[in-house]
Amino acid sequence: MEEKLIITKKSLKGDDGYKTFSICIKDETIAGLNELSASTNRSRNEIINILLDYAIDNCEVK
Repeated sequence: MEEKLIITKKSLKGDDGYKTFSICIKDETIAGLNELSASTNRSRNEIINILLDYAIDNCEVK
């Protein structure tokens, strides 16, 4: 009896809980993100996610 090679399906993009989309950001904001990224050794993507999570958790709609 031969053993079969089992190949599992690759997860589709976005199945990891993340989605990719484009936004427009001012040059000054990008500069600030770059500074935070450099000073924390985190990627811009990580910084943006941290900031967005904080903003969503700490905003109030009136």
